[in-house]
Amino acid sequence: MSDIDMIRAAAARLKGHARRTPLLSSPFLDQIAGRRIWVKPECLQHTGSFKYRGGYSAVSALDKRARGVLAFSSGNHAQGVALAAAQHCVPAVIIMPADAPSLKIANTHALGAEVVLYDRAAGESREDLGEALRTERNLTLIRPYDEPQVIAGQGTTGLEIAEDAAAMGIARADVLVCCGGGGLTSGIALALEADAPGLRARPCEPEGFDDTARSLSAGAIQRNAQPSGGLCDAIVTPQPGDITFPIMQRLCGPGLVVSDEEALHAMALAWGRLKLVAEPGGAVALAAALFRADQIEGDDVIVTISGGNVDAGMFQRALTSYGDLT
Repeated sequence: MSDIDMIRAAAARLKGHARRTPLLSSPFLDQIAGRRIWVKPECLQHTGSFKYRGGYSAVSALDKRARGVLAFSSGNHAQGVALAAAQHCVPAVIIMPADAPSLKIANTHALGAEVVLYDRAAGESREDLGEALRTERNLTLIRPYDEPQVIAGQGTTGLEIAEDAAAMGIARADVLVCCGGGGLTSGIALALEADAPGLRARPCEPEGFDDTARSLSAGAIQRNAQPSGGLCDAIVTPQPGDITFPIMQRLCGPGLVVSDEEALHAMALAWGRLKLVAEPGGAVALAAALFRADQIEGDDVIVTISGGNVDAGMFQRALTSYGDLT
């Protein structure tokens, strides 16, 4: 199980490799939300998302005898693991859904990984495919969220949030986190528990894929009705992780749920007001801060933009639909 000591050890290994992203603000966004919004732009991280932190943490902790790594991902974890593996001269095989954004598939190839596609819409099992490859090639599986070293790497985001919030005098606030399987959310929650107990992590999800919000409400893990769909591919998972859910259940506040259209609107506002490129799944926390203000308390709210790996057509759709920035 990940803990604060693992997160601090991951931070030491990531030092000089991961980018330290700042907390950004805009008076225009504050006006919409009715409170101060502080944005943690992990879209500026290597490979365009926070996933590099977890990928590097896990690869850098590998046994020296490892023959190579295997990962499942719709794109961001794929790229994070691929780059970390290349930096450590370790072969990487990434299993990706065939309907993942083409940019993410192309980038994973370009980073030197072998990409194996599967048909998730038809019910093809990535787990079965992965187990066959792992056994055949003696690979080490790096899970996208239910992996202690991955959670530890993602938790370094929370260490930075805690330090920067203290420097700004923010002692109490909700920290809204884009949530799929819960690796980033649980890692941040563990870091905040240790270094900023007045800050509370809250998972944010798109409608139709709000398994974490429903699980927290029910007190037990709930599954999504469908395996894919919607715009927020980066955070579409079947259910919260067996490792991540108990952490979120213990430490997180209630989940927040936004529509795909609100995520697109948040993308346009992030670009127009902060000059940040966000993908739909990476914008749901900002959307929650802007459009679910009645479900948040306090004068400040901190949000993650977890990724910016968006195809040009989708980004154009966001700007075309909401380019007036109101």
